[in-house]
Amino acid sequence: MEPMPPATRKIIHVDMDAFYASVEQRDDPALRGRPVVVAWRGPRSVVCAASYEARTFGIHSAMPALRAERLCPHAVFVAPDFVRYRAVSRQVREIFARYATAIEPVSLDEAYLDVTVPLQPLESATAIARAIRQDIRGETLLTASAGVAPNKFLAKIASDWRKPDGLFVVRPREVERFLAPLPVSRLPGVGKVMAAKLAAMGIARVADLREVEAMDLERRFGRWGLRLRQLARGEDDSPVCGDRPSLQVSAEDTFEQDQPLDAMVEPITRLAEKVWSHYRREQPRLARTVVLKLKTSDFHVLTRSHTATPPQTVAELASRALALRSRVNRSPETRYRLVGVALSGFVDGVDAQSDLFAR
Repeated sequence: MEPMPPATRKIIHVDMDAFYASVEQRDDPALRGRPVVVAWRGPRSVVCAASYEARTFGIHSAMPALRAERLCPHAVFVAPDFVRYRAVSRQVREIFARYATAIEPVSLDEAYLDVTVPLQPLESATAIARAIRQDIRGETLLTASAGVAPNKFLAKIASDWRKPDGLFVVRPREVERFLAPLPVSRLPGVGKVMAAKLAAMGIARVADLREVEAMDLERRFGRWGLRLRQLARGEDDSPVCGDRPSLQVSAEDTFEQDQPLDAMVEPITRLAEKVWSHYRREQPRLARTVVLKLKTSDFHVLTRSHTATPPQTVAELASRALALRSRVNRSPETRYRLVGVALSGFVDGVDAQSDLFAR
């Protein structure tokens, strides 16, 4: 089915506020009003989430935990409890299901909903977003922010506009006025490197980007340049896709101390067992590609992969992952801070078997 034209769609992006940290503060009254950092302690740990009280000190997700501790020595560090977070996430998604059939979870704490054809007799997408936020507050004792817009990328920007506990609406007639003054870094896919390249062209705001000819952007950035121009004009036809199949099942681990490649047998075997446990839930879909990921002590990421018939046992998965070490052409003195194992290249189980018998 072809996606509906963006001007006719009504998309809501719901984003839970400081989700992991808020769950911790909800469940432990002693944490309320205090700077809470959800992270394991240790020299290699990173911040999973920070309460808004902690964010005032400059702490944010993915920051090294040691740096967070330096920024706010009196912060309360709480080890993450993903079992609890997933349970709350399921509760929130049950609320979504009352209002929309097209729901696209992005992570445990955010999702897109297409309410062009609503399930509830409410007068507008804005009213639906209000009702969802009210249900979340009443049933989980947590807050969520929401953005309402004609497409996904605008709804995502809008949900961040009045955080925390906010609602912002971008109506079709307001798209151009809303986007024009924004820095180009607010567009999805425009990171520091791309922003610097655009700045060198005299492009700082979305309004500047609109003035550049499509041909010039394509010549400079290829197809991505055309996509940038579409975003600058508020155009995004991507549909809200629910129940998307996994592209990869993976697990990784960061070492307390950097390790040589020949010390990876136990970690790779353990990660293979974790991946296999998750992989079994994907069947009858089967994965043909085994991936080994390594990050060196100086933060270079290496990946090696091998595609063949799907592994039949966890031992076979571990064996293939271990064998990929022979394709890592680095000095024996190289040390690694992270190792990961993954399965990808998913195919339908019937297709995989047919291919197997054809060999």
